[in-house]
Amino acid sequence: MHCKSWVFSRNANAYDLVRADQPLPDALTPNAVRVHVKAISLNYRDIIAWRNLAGRQVDKRVPASDGAGEIVAVGSDVQQWKVGDRVAGCFFQTWQSGPFDLAHHKNDLGGTLDGMLQSVIDLPETGIVEIPPSLSFEQASTLPCAGLTAWYSLFTRGGLVADQTVLCIGTGGVSIFALQFATAIGARAIVLSSSDSKLERARVMGAWETINYREHPQWADEVWKLTDGHGVDHVVEVGGPGTLEQSMKCVAASGHIALIGVLTGFGAPNTSLFPLLARNVRLNGIYVGSRDKFIEMNAFIESKQIQPSIDQVFSFDDAPSAFEYLQSAKHFGKVVIALK
Repeated sequence: MHCKSWVFSRNANAYDLVRADQPLPDALTPNAVRVHVKAISLNYRDIIAWRNLAGRQVDKRVPASDGAGEIVAVGSDVQQWKVGDRVAGCFFQTWQSGPFDLAHHKNDLGGTLDGMLQSVIDLPETGIVEIPPSLSFEQASTLPCAGLTAWYSLFTRGGLVADQTVLCIGTGGVSIFALQFATAIGARAIVLSSSDSKLERARVMGAWETINYREHPQWADEVWKLTDGHGVDHVVEVGGPGTLEQSMKCVAASGHIALIGVLTGFGAPNTSLFPLLARNVRLNGIYVGSRDKFIEMNAFIESKQIQPSIDQVFSFDDAPSAFEYLQSAKHFGKVVIALK
């Protein structure tokens, strides 16, 4: 079987995306499965690697942690999977359950390991999960990083319950999943964006309130007003140093900030952390989640009939355009690459 793939190729300052098709090994290892990849979704992490924003060495690496497809072969010792099963890969191939361990960083798809931007991939039988039956491959491809990050932040680490409030910063993949998950259990989501049209889409999806942060640069004050001076119980903090100050200003006493993203860069926040102390706030660093939580999330998605929000689908041959589109930040929800 032949494998089509894209890889990062080092240039003077960052990386190019180049095609690197190659034959697959004939034999599967005993505990592996071979997946025909049907769809891949991109994350800001892929832009970080592509543009060399964090200095990570990814030359000749296949990008993308997130993908879904169909099993086409199983190793001789595999018991839990069969040909034809619909599955998605796990971001961290070795994080099965429990607390995170730094050793898992050696087993991340699209970083240390080749990722999903290829037509066929061999993965350990413990490095995949069954995808929700109601979802297409394109929809399921959005789950391994963005979906699970939102789930792990709000439920596993945050303990979100009905009637609490959740602040979703922006309308990218993690934030829109957070909106959907919060709404599904009767929590109230406030969504930030600089685009009125995106905010309207968020309201259609169930957002309780919306704020245009260009019209309200001090958006924490608006959050405070909307919550009658209580603040939000949960902040899905995908911005990083550029937004953390205002997140701390509008989080409720005993609230929770899930520190997820670095959309505003990797620098230090230029602000006092005292509000975290004064309000007895939990600040949780979040880096995706474990396989058992992925399975838990998928059951929830199926039971609530949640449909992941896909902005645009690109062809496999047009993968570089998908990266460029994600970098433009015009998207709402997820950007997906599909294979026939």
